[in-house]
Amino acid sequence: MKVLVIGSGGREHTLAWKIKKSRWVSNVFVAPGNDGMRDVAKLVDISATDIDGLAEFARENGIDLTVVGPEAPLEMGIVDHFERNGLRVFGPSRKAAMLETSKIYAKEIMKKYHVPTAPFRVFDDPDEARRYVKEVGGPQVVKVDGLAAGKGAFPCEDEMEALEAIDIISSGVFGKAGDRILIEDYLKGEEASILAFCDGKTVVPLESAQDHKRAFDNDKGPNTGGMGAYSPAPVVNEDMVSSVYDEIFLPMIDGMRKEGRPYKGLLYAGLMITEKGPQVIEFNCRFGDPEAQVVIPRMATDIIKPLIACCDGTLDKVKFRWSKSKAVCVVLASGGYPGKYVKGLKISGIEKAGALENVVVFHSGTRVDEDENVVTNGGRVLGVTAMDVDLQTAIKTAYGAVGKIRFQDRHYRKDIGKKALLHLEDL
Repeated sequence: MKVLVIGSGGREHTLAWKIKKSRWVSNVFVAPGNDGMRDVAKLVDISATDIDGLAEFARENGIDLTVVGPEAPLEMGIVDHFERNGLRVFGPSRKAAMLETSKIYAKEIMKKYHVPTAPFRVFDDPDEARRYVKEVGGPQVVKVDGLAAGKGAFPCEDEMEALEAIDIISSGVFGKAGDRILIEDYLKGEEASILAFCDGKTVVPLESAQDHKRAFDNDKGPNTGGMGAYSPAPVVNEDMVSSVYDEIFLPMIDGMRKEGRPYKGLLYAGLMITEKGPQVIEFNCRFGDPEAQVVIPRMATDIIKPLIACCDGTLDKVKFRWSKSKAVCVVLASGGYPGKYVKGLKISGIEKAGALENVVVFHSGTRVDEDENVVTNGGRVLGVTAMDVDLQTAIKTAYGAVGKIRFQDRHYRKDIGKKALLHLEDL
């Protein structure tokens, strides 16, 4: 069969890499992809948001399955368009994707169906938001309503930080995504991510992971799209996965069906593990990145099976198997990310890193220049993933591979997996 993956980052490289391994797949295409994916897929020069162009390509090339990677085409209704044209596509409809594209909608649905999450207030007027913050003080979490590439949430320790966050949002830097402001109570605990396949009625949670959102070590600095991850997350035990299924995933899937928005595809629950148990920080409607770079490589099941089952409503027939190995991903970013950064910097050592045993280098923001050099082309440049039977060895292997890759002003966190090791010491 022929498979089309939509997107251009590390998540899409990981998906294409895994799909290529399927015994049922003959050809993998990625649109638009990046030059680092050429070893596993044929690149198609069509933007991820050119829905008509993508559908035309799928029809003309006999694509059997399209997998949507990023959130922007989901918000635009790519799944609805493909399905109207008789094309099989993995992902939620535009209405269902509002669980990610509108944080306020997600909070209201969680409240309606009693899904555990932080108490919240919604504001259409920044001045009213400021008055509220001055009234209640800190800590609070201030968020934009719409999509913001992982940069629209501001954890604020005190009133001053919350007011500054409101000022940033109201300045217009986030465009329409910041027209409405969400302010939540600050949840204390440790973050974890659990992804789940859904076919509208059946939910299958995947292995857990922990992302590292902040730019710098020890969770300091601004939020990013993700600086690294590991899987599984020791903070999430089997009993917790069971409660997340019963109290979060199942009520959401049942609730969305009752709302006339049946959810098919991948549902990502970003959780805070609090003293009261797991509570939802956010939902994403696609594979997380870099979580995909540690969860997908641990999947022993042929990934084509659940992808098709989610589209066809047969997920209850799929049996999942997982590698017992642990996975760690360290993201190499451009200096200045998530702020301003320079593109076009020459990268060396990728092949040496990828040649190491149990290491895969996924490309997020790279391209090949006119001199055939691999150069930087984004904020997050590469995801270096390592797997091993124990987490400590996987961490050591990942950082060993990172050490072989060089480019000017490269930046990466040096504490990926540290929290997991602390948990393992307590066991």
